[in-house]
Amino acid sequence: MTDVIVIGDTFRCPELRHEIPLGVPDPFVYVEVGGARHVYVGSMEAARIDGLGLDITVHPLEEIGADELRRQSLSPHAFKVECVARACVHAGLREAVVPHTFPAGHLDRIRREGIELTVDQRTFDDRRRVKSPFELDGIRRAQRAAEAGMRVAADMLAAAAQRNGVLALDGAELTVERVKRAVARVFEEHDCVADDFIVAPAAQGAMGHEMGHGPILPGVTVVIDLWPRDRESTCFADMTRTFVVGEPSERAREWHRVADETLRVATAMIRPGVEGRAVFDAVCDVVEAAGYPTMRTKSDGEVLADGFFHGLGHGVGLEVHENPLLGLVPDGELVAGDVITLEPGVYESGVGGVRLEDLVLVTEDGCEVLTDFPYDLEVTSG
Repeated sequence: MTDVIVIGDTFRCPELRHEIPLGVPDPFVYVEVGGARHVYVGSMEAARIDGLGLDITVHPLEEIGADELRRQSLSPHAFKVECVARACVHAGLREAVVPHTFPAGHLDRIRREGIELTVDQRTFDDRRRVKSPFELDGIRRAQRAAEAGMRVAADMLAAAAQRNGVLALDGAELTVERVKRAVARVFEEHDCVADDFIVAPAAQGAMGHEMGHGPILPGVTVVIDLWPRDRESTCFADMTRTFVVGEPSERAREWHRVADETLRVATAMIRPGVEGRAVFDAVCDVVEAAGYPTMRTKSDGEVLADGFFHGLGHGVGLEVHENPLLGLVPDGELVAGDVITLEPGVYESGVGGVRLEDLVLVTEDGCEVLTDFPYDLEVTSG
């Protein structure tokens, strides 16, 4: 059994939040030795963590001589470093793996205690692959918020009137910023938050993670990609739909047809044991047969700006982008309990594009699509 050590707070360290499902704003130490789980933390948080009722021994810092260290007039950083070193010794740690984000300021001090530390992010990624019931409930809540936000955005587009080549709603120009404010309010109503999200009209929608800005015009594609985070669990959802106000062009209809077909092909393949690369390849087969380039067909060194220029999907949980990855670089087999996105797209630089994205739970015998929202491209305006 591999021993581990993680240092951080649970708002910025998903490795810790997975083990301690509680908001702890200040860094603390989590150690596993021989399967036994320990937390070393200040007295402000000790009772809260202990109250979770987890199989974790909570050690206040006083237990490892924090009062003695305070009398030594150490700097705040030196005090923290010494507390961590004492925690490792107290727990009986001899060697351990740490995540890539392990604070470098602690490495040398811990190693001076004769403890061997190895950076191995994959160990921690794999620990978080299978979502806990608490995390899965949070993902489902976030997904309902995403769908409610998408409905508000679609309804605003549908209610907009075309006037002199622009869209207006309630007598004012319809802009990306107006749509975003309305969607953000819906997230709040569902006890979810989002730092930002994509509402990208026309050429902006063919620019990857361009967040979008400015007026929305009739007849152009509008890519809307939402990833709200549930406050209680801090877990994310992720979904994308693409709309056109008025009559879509034949080009947009073809982009949508290809994206819709590839999404169905990918969903039908999802089950435990399937390789993410195999699903990506099946999607590329469809896109390439339709005459569009993919990451497989581009030449070395070429920056692909058209066609299907990104991976098919990624894991979602305590991070909006986490393992497993479904793309050109092999990332192993799917396992029951994975929550992944499937997000094929077709784009034309300078014009626009279509992306459709569903959130999917890998089950023991297949998958469950967690997204419940239509795929319609066209919305009607007044």
